[in-house]
Amino acid sequence: MGELAEPFAMALPSFMKHVGILERTGLIRSRKRGRIRTCTLEQKNLAAAERWFAEQRSMWASRYQNLDSLLESLNGEKRDS
Repeated sequence: MGELAEPFAMALPSFMKHVGILERTGLIRSRKRGRIRTCTLEQKNLAAAERWFAEQRSMWASRYQNLDSLLESLNGEKRDS
């Protein structure tokens, strides 16, 4: 795990907690042989998470656009007064 954790600015135990969370959510799978732990991405689960994030991003973009439209209309009404 040390090699995998190396590029990140965190202690190995903290990194291992993050790996554990990813495993529990099904985004990765890890296998230990002796002192070596190998992590593998679960591509189907990762693709499902990416779709969910895209849906959320689209929904919030629409909400922000509606809010912008409302604020513009309210500002326009104030200018007319």
